[in-house]
Amino acid sequence: MVSRLRKLGPEVAAFAAVGICAYAADLGLFVWLRGPVGLDPLTAKSLSFVAGCSVAYAGNALGTYRKEAAQVSRLRQYGVFFAVNVAGALVQLLCIAVSHYGLGLTSRRADTVSGAGVGMALATVLRFWGTRTLVFRASASGVKTIRTKTVEIADQGRLGSWTG
Repeated sequence: MVSRLRKLGPEVAAFAAVGICAYAADLGLFVWLRGPVGLDPLTAKSLSFVAGCSVAYAGNALGTYRKEAAQVSRLRQYGVFFAVNVAGALVQLLCIAVSHYGLGLTSRRADTVSGAGVGMALATVLRFWGTRTLVFRASASGVKTIRTKTVEIADQGRLGSWTG
């Protein structure tokens, strides 16, 4: 188990570095859109969330998981990545809802601890798992595979597309 954790260290560190950059992009854009641009908070947060997801995807695809062969198109990969990040955001919202409405901890500090503390920690674990298993998964044998565009169907003598 220790050797497995040791192998995971560089991946976790790279994932964290990308996450910090994505968080900075999300926060910076949100502040700019709310301040000088003057957008309402939901529109500003929606746009900054998409931008943060895009930065995180690019960082992971070109950095953390660059050695993994794409099993599907990059657009589909981004879609799954976006869905994983939405799930992470929902975990954070759920933590706030449980704390604020379920437990009656209604102070700003309690909301911050439950959303940005506990919620962020749980969401990060979910995002790491989802990113490495659903988005950038390696082949089962550990050997890198190359996506094949067409395969001949021997029985029917025609070509069909293979999406992996």
